[in-house]
Amino acid sequence: MMRCLFVALACGCLAGCGANGAPERPQGASGVSVTGYATVGVVKN
Repeated sequence: MMRCLFVALACGCLAGCGANGAPERPQGASGVSVTGYATVGVVKN
């Protein structure tokens, strides 16, 4: 169980840090913008 969690965490970190190459700028403008906010939490009653 712990090994699977560690492997998943390691893969997530590698994917997030650009392990597949340097970031590339998208070609052309799409005209789409995304705005807003997100929250994460736990509510205990």
